[in-house]
Order: sequence, then C-alpha cells, then structure tokens
Amino acid sequence: MVFSALLSSFNVVWAETDMQLQEKALKARELGQQGVMDHSAHAIPELGAGKFRGVFYGYLPCHEENCNGLKMTLSLNPKNNYLLVIQPAKPQNRESFEKGKYEWDDAKGIVLLTPNKEAPQRRLAIKDEGTLLYLGDRMSVPEDQDRYLLQRSDKAGNREMHIH
Repeated sequence: MVFSALLSSFNVVWAETDMQLQEKALKARELGQQGVMDHSAHAIPELGAGKFRGVFYGYLPCHEENCNGLKMTLSLNPKNNYLLVIQPAKPQNRESFEKGKYEWDDAKGIVLLTPNKEAPQRRLAIKDEGTLLYLGDRMSVPEDQDRYLLQRSDKAGNREMHIH
C-alpha cells in the first residue's frame, strides 16, 4: 500500500509537468503569432575554426562502373569531430563511414577533413555558410562544381521544432 501511495504521488508530479509544458507551448505559440518571439539564441554561430557545426547532404557524381551517384552526409560536430557517410547508388552498395577531425579555415575558404585511420585528407571549399563544395583530395575546383555541392540541413529546408 505504501508503494502504491508513493507511485500515485509521482503521477501527480508528472501530470503537472506535462501541464506546465503545454502551458509553455501555448505561450510560445501566442508570442510567435504576436511577432514578439526572440530567436537570437538559435542563431547560427559565427563561422570560424571550432565554432561551426552542422549536417550537410549531397548527391555527387560517381566515377565507378554501374554507379549512378554517391549519397554523401557530412556531420561537423563539436570539438572539431566529423562523421562522413558515403553510400554509392549501385546494385551492391555498401555504406562507408569515416570519422576524424576537421579544420574550418575561413582565410583559405577550406574545410579540411583528416580521418582517424590511414586515409587521404579530404577538402571542401566554403561557398557560403550553408554550402560546401566537395573537392576530395584535389586542390582545384571542378568545372561542373554544381554537381559537387553539399547543403547544410537547415538550408535544404529541414527545420527543428523548438519551444521557448
């Protein structure tokens, strides 16, 4: 009986918490409709080494036989860690994963990916705050550069919902 009394008292606390969350959501919706909402806390941080984060998506050309393209996802995480996932569009496709460190260099306009394992470094040119141009291990920009773009998820129209 004592256990059930304690358990039922926790349910009251959870119900209050849910009610409080609903009230916050309603207040946030009202403020948003009035145009009073302050989204400065969610602004994209200034670009610079160690400050930039995001997930970039792209569909790049593939130069292998029977391959229609490469689906590429690049996650630039805190502490300059990255995860690169590459999935070829071909009959026997295997995703490849690469982890490592990245350097964001505004002065040179380059993001340099250095893998943890023995593999060549990859380069991406910074087009703007939401677009990277995949250069691979080349130093020069490809002629058909529009086919080598990676777009940050929020620039591609994906948005996260948040409540104040």
